[in-house]
Amino acid sequence: MSLELMGGDGAMTDVCPCGRLDGKGRPLTFRDCCAPLLDGAAQAPDAQTLMRSRYSAFVRGDVAYLQATWHSSTRPASLDLDAAARWLGLDVRDHQLTGADRAEVEFVARVRVKGRAVRQHERSRFVREDNRWYYVDGDVR
Repeated sequence: MSLELMGGDGAMTDVCPCGRLDGKGRPLTFRDCCAPLLDGAAQAPDAQTLMRSRYSAFVRGDVAYLQATWHSSTRPASLDLDAAARWLGLDVRDHQLTGADRAEVEFVARVRVKGRAVRQHERSRFVREDNRWYYVDGDVR
């Protein structure tokens, strides 16, 4: 999935799959949003940003990033993504700190798998260790 918008120079740029908007309500480009996280040039400052970047990693098929941002206590040994899945959008419903180094993010991710639309409604738990946020687990609703 790749949405595009017209840049200031007239060139088309990719809209970030995570759906984050700038202060004026315009979609951020992937380059200005999740790319620095997925490329390792930056770290997520909070759990919501990490969750959004993980959604972008699912859209882009970036298994290495998903594994690296998954807490070691719950991370699977391997992760196989469905290459035919078409991610349709992300809606962050709630995010809150639940402790000094813990947070929860509730979201709905929409995906089309084998022609069928699926909504994944989840409340995910995150933990911060050594100043880095990690996905721990979540409750699917």
